[in-house]
Amino acid sequence: MNSNNEALAQKVIKGLKSRNMDGYYVKTKEDALKKALELIPENSKVTKGGSMSVLEIGLAEALKSGNYEYCDRDAMENKREAELFAYNADVYLGSTNAITEDGILVNIDGNSNRVSAYAYGPKKLVLIVGMNKVTADVDSAMKRARNEAARLNVKRFKLDLPCVKTGSCIECKSPDTICCQFLITRYSRHKDRIHVILVDEALGY
Repeated sequence: MNSNNEALAQKVIKGLKSRNMDGYYVKTKEDALKKALELIPENSKVTKGGSMSVLEIGLAEALKSGNYEYCDRDAMENKREAELFAYNADVYLGSTNAITEDGILVNIDGNSNRVSAYAYGPKKLVLIVGMNKVTADVDSAMKRARNEAARLNVKRFKLDLPCVKTGSCIECKSPDTICCQFLITRYSRHKDRIHVILVDEALGY
């Protein structure tokens, strides 16, 4: 744990609040799981994007064994059906590729089902965000999203794209690129919709 993270997290939470979003700071993955479950009412229709952070804190497994209508997209053969479920879900789970110190979320997507759900559709977003994803400003958030998050996801998906070889984004136009849609969330018009759980651990990409 980084002793400076709590002060930084409180700064991020203040920024989120000014943007009509809610933020919480927890120390551990276990605390993150507890807080996430507090935000998800029983019997809710719940699904997630491809977030590794959601898996890393054990949230997906907890929902599978709990009293929820959980759509497990990883277990479904029809991926489009699972993705479309998100738009009418009560709760959508995910993370963010980067978040600025003043509470702006930056995300990049390939199929774009995730960023479209972030922008509109599900009634509530619960985002699990490691403090490793906090950046100074939108410019550095974009750089993190492109050169770190996207590149590591390309490796995870075993795609043959230039960023894996060069170590940074070259704005390729490969048919397999996962950098198709960019979403910058600077404000939420809908109060109580976006909830960000900041975790004092390195999570996801």
